[in-house]
Amino acid sequence: MINAKINGIPVQVAEGTTILDAARKVDVKIPTLCYNDDLEPWAACGICVVKSQGSAKMLRACCTPIDEGMSIITHDPDIVQTRKTVIELILSTHPDDCLACPRNQECELQRLAAEFGIREQPFPKMLRDIPIDDSTGSLILNPEKCIRCGRCVKVCQEMQNVWAIEFLGRGEKTRIAPAADVKLGEGPCIKCGQCSAHCPVGAIYENDQTGLVWDALMKEGAEAKTCVVQIAPAVRVALGEAFGLAPGTNLTRKIYTALRRLGFDVVFDTNFAADLTIMEEGTEFVKRFAAGEGALPLITSCCPAWVDYLEKYNGDMIPNFSTAKSPQQMMGAMIKTYWAQKAGIDPAKVYSVSIMPCTAKKFENARDRTMYSSGQKDVDVTLTTRELARMIKQAGIDLLNLPESDPDSPMGPNTGAGVIFGATGGVMEAALRTAYTLITGEELRDVNFTGVRGLSGIKEASIHIKGTEVRVAVAHQMGNIAQVLEMVRKAKAEGKETPWHFVEVMACRGGCIGGGGQPYGCTDEVRKMRIRGIYDADEASEYRCSHHNPLIKQIYSAFLEKPGSHKAHELLHTSYEARDLYLK
Repeated sequence: MINAKINGIPVQVAEGTTILDAARKVDVKIPTLCYNDDLEPWAACGICVVKSQGSAKMLRACCTPIDEGMSIITHDPDIVQTRKTVIELILSTHPDDCLACPRNQECELQRLAAEFGIREQPFPKMLRDIPIDDSTGSLILNPEKCIRCGRCVKVCQEMQNVWAIEFLGRGEKTRIAPAADVKLGEGPCIKCGQCSAHCPVGAIYENDQTGLVWDALMKEGAEAKTCVVQIAPAVRVALGEAFGLAPGTNLTRKIYTALRRLGFDVVFDTNFAADLTIMEEGTEFVKRFAAGEGALPLITSCCPAWVDYLEKYNGDMIPNFSTAKSPQQMMGAMIKTYWAQKAGIDPAKVYSVSIMPCTAKKFENARDRTMYSSGQKDVDVTLTTRELARMIKQAGIDLLNLPESDPDSPMGPNTGAGVIFGATGGVMEAALRTAYTLITGEELRDVNFTGVRGLSGIKEASIHIKGTEVRVAVAHQMGNIAQVLEMVRKAKAEGKETPWHFVEVMACRGGCIGGGGQPYGCTDEVRKMRIRGIYDADEASEYRCSHHNPLIKQIYSAFLEKPGSHKAHELLHTSYEARDLYLK
């Protein structure tokens, strides 16, 4: 252990601990801008400078390990003035249109400027006239607001292994731009939104489509449509953060009420469609595993950013990919077929909105022709959790004091298995709960598969079904999946049995609870709290297995016939094709 002092306060930390983390341990705040808990520090901004007593040299606290006997000074006139000057220099290349910025009041640069009392700008403005890039349809890149902290580059390259964003140019002409200097939508970008979730300012943000939804909600007379909304599992344990609540606070039944007050006619829950997904994907797994009908391992397909990554980087693995659509798209198809038919409404007069934790869901709803399986666009618009929060605030809805309500039937009631789709390992756990019954005809005594839970980048587990071993793997955070796929390829090339029979992949760290459209400020501690909220909801559920949902049974008997039927394949399944990394 290392013994040192921070502003005269004794601190004991493990060897290798940075000055920044040592200061945090004794509740001393050192300001940062380029630093993020998810990333290896790289000292780009210089705001975290400190001094070691007896030396005039300034050290960057984010990347400098604290040594035995060090006495660190975090605040003195020189240090404060240096930090203030750095902020002023950054502001000299940054626009002043804070009121119209999507990060207004949630901007880390704005907060620092306020904390340091910056009222004047001593340096001349040197703005870069670079056009906005909205080519992905999911994310907006505004280079003029970029402060070149490098977070988005490190996230995209190191965490996600996508390499869609890079540094271009040198010196004052350095800028962050899409790889190869093409449009973001013309390159490797998978729309996961982790760049926007980690950007400290308004340089990368979600494509705000709240205006389209407001227009639909406000239409009257002949132009009016029946507005139907669905809410994803991960949204319910994160939305509260935008209203001052702790991460993981479950607001499900208040959200139903809020959506009705916004003007939605019908409120469904994507958890129901997650149950539907398990019936289809579980049936697909049983056919492959027990009957040998298809390649193993079966790889999940719920995550649209992962689907995009697979088609661009791993086209050889397409035979292993589940053809089951994501819950969002299954729900969209069911709204405009099964529900519209039951309600006696023309599908063309239904406006279907999904509330998702994910920016890639905006891309998914028009990914290919199978997303129009109802004869219409199955999901008309996708909003992120952040967009929903803005709509609720704009409408003057007091979310925290709303009465609770239930979702509409028949596609609202759901099981705990549907809820846990929001966390890494949840899709696998939900699938195993039902696959066991589909294979054996018996029910599990204990439905908890804790081996696939948690934040380890790659998790492995095995279960025994009537003496037969089923090996599974779970990978989250896109940069972790290459190792899994290479092991599968290696076994295949050597003619050996696959290391796993079933693999779950989620592009974002923590799964959907850490999606690119969730409230800002996500760390592993936040992820753990959101995951805890998800599993608390699972444990409180009347039913915890998808095949126990009585309304799932009803939808098959009345409309879909059975899991894997011809009709189910027409509406609930999709296909894939290998695509080039670059469109040009």
